[in-house]
Amino acid sequence: MYDKLIFDLSKPGKTGVSLPQTDVPHRDNLIPDQLRRKEPIGLPEVSEPEVMRHFHNLSIKNHHIDKGFYPLGSCTMKYNPKINEVTARLSGLADLHPLQPAEQVQGALRLLVELGEALLEVSGMDGVTLQPAAGAHGELTGLLLMRAYHESQGHPRRKVIIPDSAHGTNPASIITAGYEVVQIPSNADGLIDVQALKNVLDTEVAAMMITNPNTLGMFESNILEVAELVHNAGGLLYMDGANLNAMLGITRPGDMNFDVVHINLHKTFSTPHGGGGPGAGPVAVKQHLVPFLPGPLPVKDGDKYHWQEPGPQSIGRVGSFYGNFGVLVRAYTYILMMGAEGLRQVSERAVINANYLRALLEPHYELPYKRRSLHEVVFSGDGLKPYGVKTTDVAKRLLDYGYHAPTIYFPLIVHEALMIEPTETESKETLDAFAQAMINIAEEARTNPELLHRAPIATPVGRLDEAGAARALNVVYKPEAEQK
Repeated sequence: MYDKLIFDLSKPGKTGVSLPQTDVPHRDNLIPDQLRRKEPIGLPEVSEPEVMRHFHNLSIKNHHIDKGFYPLGSCTMKYNPKINEVTARLSGLADLHPLQPAEQVQGALRLLVELGEALLEVSGMDGVTLQPAAGAHGELTGLLLMRAYHESQGHPRRKVIIPDSAHGTNPASIITAGYEVVQIPSNADGLIDVQALKNVLDTEVAAMMITNPNTLGMFESNILEVAELVHNAGGLLYMDGANLNAMLGITRPGDMNFDVVHINLHKTFSTPHGGGGPGAGPVAVKQHLVPFLPGPLPVKDGDKYHWQEPGPQSIGRVGSFYGNFGVLVRAYTYILMMGAEGLRQVSERAVINANYLRALLEPHYELPYKRRSLHEVVFSGDGLKPYGVKTTDVAKRLLDYGYHAPTIYFPLIVHEALMIEPTETESKETLDAFAQAMINIAEEARTNPELLHRAPIATPVGRLDEAGAARALNVVYKPEAEQK
C-alpha cells in the first residue's frame, strides 16, 4: 500500500487535521479577491497516519548517514552527535525571531560572537562573517570581498586563477563575481604546478582559489611558495574550506598565508548534510579585508552584546538575516563538546581512516596519484575497462551491498574517478565491510560484468536512464488517467 504515491492514497474529504471554528470577524475579507486562488491547490487529502507512514516509508527507502556508511568524497558526510540537534531545538533558540531587539536575544548574540571567535582560532584569521548560507555562497562572498579590496586600491583586476582539480563551484562563483577564470594544470604529483602558476601571474590577477587539502585528498606542500608568488603579484589567496576536516588543530589557513577562507559548518562542524540544505559557509579574513566584511556583525561591548553596522567599505548584506541560525547553533555545540583536543582527534582519525581504506583497496583499484593521502583518497576504475565495466557500474552495484556510492567522476583530472572519504566517525568494522564490498565488486567485474551492468538489483528502484532524466526532467504528478 505504501509504495503508492501519496496522491494515490488521496480520497475527497479525508483529512488529518481538525481546526476550531474561527472567531475572527470579517475573515472572508482579509485577502483581496485578486490575490485568492481560483482553483484548489491540488494537495492530497489523507489522514495523519497515512502521512506519517508515507514519509517514514520514503525515509527507509532513502540512504542517509543514520542508516549506513556514506563515503561521499570531498563532502564530509559524517555522523553528527544528536546533542547538537537537541540544542538547536531548545525553545530559547528555536523560537527566536531574527528581528527581535538585541536586548531580548543576548544569549543568541553571545553564541554568535563566541562561535565567530572559535572559527577565527581554528582558521588563524582576524575577522569573520556568519551570514553566508552555504559553501558556494561563502565563495561568492569571499570573491566580492577581494573585489572590494582591489577596487579600494584603485585597480579592480580581471582574473582569478584555479587549479584543474578545483571544485566545480569555484569557476561558477568566479564568473558570478565578474571575473575571468584562469585554469592551470596540476603537476605529476597532483599538486599545484608552480611553474604553470608563474606563467599566468600578472597585474590583472585578483586572486587564486585553492582547496587545501586538494580534491585528490593531498596537502599542497608548496603552499607557502604559492602564497608568496600570488602576493608578490598583488593578488590575494583564497582557500575553499571544503576539506577543513583534515586539518583541525593541526594547521590553519591563516598560518599558510591565506587571505580569505570559507568554512563549511555543515561539513566540518555538524549539520545533517545533504538534501539541498540547510548549510552555513562563514567567511574568515585577514585584517586588511576586515573593513569589507558584510554586516551587521555581532559584537560584545562590556558585558552586553549588540549588532554593529559595518563601515563604509563593507560589501553590504549577503543574507536576509544573520545566517542560518540553526546551523550555527549546531556548530557551536559541536565545537564546545569536542574542545581543542577533540577537534584535532577528528582530523587525525579521518586521515587514519582514509589511509586504512587506501591500503585495503590499492591492490584492487588503480591509484593514479601515489602521494600520501590525507582525509580522502581517489581511485580510478580504468583497471576494470577491459571487462566492460565503468565506475558508474561499481557505484550502482555498491547500492546492492547497502552502501551509498562514493563521489564518482570527480575530480575531473582522474579518469573514471572513485573519490572516497570515510571520515573519523566510522569504525574499523564498517571500513572493513565497505572495503570487502569494493573488493567483491572488483572480482564481479572480472567474472560477471553483466551483473554490474544491471545493478542495482536489490533496491526499491532499479537503474534509471540518467541521461534521459536529465534531458526530459518531469517532476509534476499527474493521475494515471491523465498520463494516457
